[in-house]
Amino acid sequence: MRLRFLGTGTSFGVPVVGCDCAVCSSPDPRNRRSRHGIALQSEERVLLVDTPPELRLQLLAAGISEVDAVLLTHMHADHLHGIDDLRIFSLRRKAPLPVYVAEEYAEALRTRFDYIFDDSIRPEPGTSAPEIDLRTFAAGRELDVAGFGLTPLLFPHGRMNSYGFRCDGLGVVVDGKEVPDEAGAVLAGIDTLVINALWWGEPHPTHFNVEEAVAAAKRIGARRTILTHLTHRLDYQRLKARLPDGMEPAYDGLVIEID
Repeated sequence: MRLRFLGTGTSFGVPVVGCDCAVCSSPDPRNRRSRHGIALQSEERVLLVDTPPELRLQLLAAGISEVDAVLLTHMHADHLHGIDDLRIFSLRRKAPLPVYVAEEYAEALRTRFDYIFDDSIRPEPGTSAPEIDLRTFAAGRELDVAGFGLTPLLFPHGRMNSYGFRCDGLGVVVDGKEVPDEAGAVLAGIDTLVINALWWGEPHPTHFNVEEAVAAAKRIGARRTILTHLTHRLDYQRLKARLPDGMEPAYDGLVIEID
């Protein structure tokens, strides 16, 4: 199984509009971060995790032309509002694309994107909308998504919950401020952990800072930890040099093999 980072930035992305800081103006391509998204890839299957606003550009950059299913982690715009880019996949397969969302968000998703989910709103002749087979999941309840065996996990994320998962030796905490005991128990013994980290120092109400992410990773005990959801306060090379052994930053386009 391969893990591909399509985007590794926060809701602002990097460069930030109108910012000329050292990271936003850096020539290092690893400091250019589109909104966060990942893909799990096997020899025959592709599972997208989230649909960020740059999804079309991310898929083109990654050379991904087919998608078998999508998992949505939560309802924030930077993880969701590229959903219309799924249209090409349902058109090409001539069948609805399976999309998985937590039970608590299904109705909000249908309401926000009624042109997709309301059967009374049909595309004008000669136009199209994504055809989606919406499926729900619950934390701790194992499920098969396009051949990938996942255990969804709940992580508090301010006023809402975000859902990561364990898949074989991989654990993913896309957005979150803490790792509850229930999720920590499921993640115990993983080989690779992906976890969000905004910046050094100042606490954030809904995300880990780097110190908190490092501490959470040490409690989980993964052999390898990859920090993502990075802001323009973090230069790739400087962050990499400061992290403990076994920990590293992600960058857009990074691909790793998961045993």
